[in-house]
Amino acid sequence: MSNIYDVVIIGTGPAGLAAGLYASRANLKTIILEKEKAGGQIVTTEEVANYPGSIADASGPSLIARMVEQAEEFGAERKLDEVKEIDFSDKIKVIKGEKEEYKAKSVIVATGAKPRLLGAPGEKELTGKGVSYCATCDGAFFEDLEVYVVGGGDSAVEEAMFLTKFARKVTIVHRRDKLKAAKSIQEKAFKNDKIDFIWNSEVKDLKGDGILEAMTLRNRETGEETEIVASEDDGTFGVFVFIGYLPQTSLFENVIDMERGYIKTDDNMKTNVDGVFAAGDCRVKSLRQVVTATADGAIAAVQAEKYIENNFEE
Repeated sequence: MSNIYDVVIIGTGPAGLAAGLYASRANLKTIILEKEKAGGQIVTTEEVANYPGSIADASGPSLIARMVEQAEEFGAERKLDEVKEIDFSDKIKVIKGEKEEYKAKSVIVATGAKPRLLGAPGEKELTGKGVSYCATCDGAFFEDLEVYVVGGGDSAVEEAMFLTKFARKVTIVHRRDKLKAAKSIQEKAFKNDKIDFIWNSEVKDLKGDGILEAMTLRNRETGEETEIVASEDDGTFGVFVFIGYLPQTSLFENVIDMERGYIKTDDNMKTNVDGVFAAGDCRVKSLRQVVTATADGAIAAVQAEKYIENNFEE
């Protein structure tokens, strides 16, 4: 079985890289597959201030670079190959990539999730430069500035309330005339003096020279457009987008049990398929952060090692 990997890890975000580190350090033959580049969502973050032990100048790309180096140092292979098909029906799992086919005794799915984008001009260019999808990650960077939160569900309203700890004013921009969030959450937001609302509106575009400086809102009922420009004193403002996440799990539909597109696991990252584990943002969980992703990856790798010990003879 020399041509068979002990562990194939799909995804090189923090969860996949942590799994690769733990698996390879346990002397398991390990390969990490990624369709684009290492890092997941964290590579779009200019500064990582809430990961334990991160230093003042730590950025998403620098943190990922260290994780990659660490995993490879212990012998984990890493390959750029997009997974097209999977067959988990037998004891030996088969993963078919665009370039090659891989066989494994165990698989760790760490494909992550992506925030649903506005699709507005300027959004991509200004992500991490005023446009954010994570209040916990970036809220502190908007101390005493104005912030706009796009969305009307539970997450949007809860994150808006969290942002009032930093911003001097938070405005929720919602495409409807009432919030979708739970009534108890709405009541707290309506009582918060730092939160305002703009109804029936959507973001038409975002502008700025290297940093967010202006945003155009369009009223969905009247068609009227309003441009919001950063004050001269501030120079910028924040736009936090919370209109949902898209778990990257379509490949595993009808194979692994899911809930709203997220993979269901137990506390040991085990899925309903023997020998298949999931880690990070692609699984059902309450907090999607680098620190929880790396923890998931470590647990998944340790459990994969135990699974191999119990199910494969030397």
